[in-house]
Amino acid sequence: MAAGGFFPNGVSGLVMSMAVIIMFSFGGLELVGITAAEAEDPSRSIPRATNQVIYRILIFYVGALGVLLSLYPWDKVATGGSPFVLIFREMNSTLVANVLNVIALSVYYSIVNSGVYANSRMLYGLAQQGNAPRALLNVSRRGISLTALAVSALVTAVCVVINYVIPGRAFGLLMGLAVSALVINWAMISIIHLEFRRRKRARNEATSFPSFGHSLPNYVVLAFLVGIVWVMYETPDLRLSAYLIPVWLAVLGIGYYLKKRGGDADRANRLPSR
Repeated sequence: MAAGGFFPNGVSGLVMSMAVIIMFSFGGLELVGITAAEAEDPSRSIPRATNQVIYRILIFYVGALGVLLSLYPWDKVATGGSPFVLIFREMNSTLVANVLNVIALSVYYSIVNSGVYANSRMLYGLAQQGNAPRALLNVSRRGISLTALAVSALVTAVCVVINYVIPGRAFGLLMGLAVSALVINWAMISIIHLEFRRRKRARNEATSFPSFGHSLPNYVVLAFLVGIVWVMYETPDLRLSAYLIPVWLAVLGIGYYLKKRGGDADRANRLPSR
């Protein structure tokens, strides 16, 4: 209780942390669905991987935090490095700290690797649908989209430049932008799933992996995301990210309009002349 006990900053502290820390930490769970195209038996492996998410969160996030807070007061954990590394360094255990540094670097590499994989697959898929430049369809002999990898490398280089120009604010800025994109991404997933379920019911078809509660969780997620946007707006450092959400939506809307207009023009050109 010396460090403030449970919820030292009250429930409001937990709610405010959801806008960036929690959303950013759990962003990317939806990438499980992208691997369906590469899975040997997606009808079996994807549901199993999805169900295992809750156990992984309990072990690697909640369990890790339990160990962390058992070893060191939360208000003495400094920023600028891995909390576990800093704790063992304070305990004069340099060897353990170095081992944890190696593990942390391996984890970061794995995260970047999964992000690059997801980016390349999404860009390739968009190009197949005609929603991205056809140059992204170019693949190597091993089936790797080199153009999509080059795009990912370019964006990564831009992030490095931003970190060089504003080192003190780069991470917070990029994290806020990522959270705003996650809000849109998860909202679109919920809306698309609602439409998917509606069409399934209209055709009287069952799904091989039905969601618990059917449509209700989607509405809960959408309400939660509205709360996240409100928290972002009320946080001065994140207000810019909240303002950028309608900008992202406008860009998506313009892209959809141009795509639809181009498709209508193509269909009109294919019609036989009288």
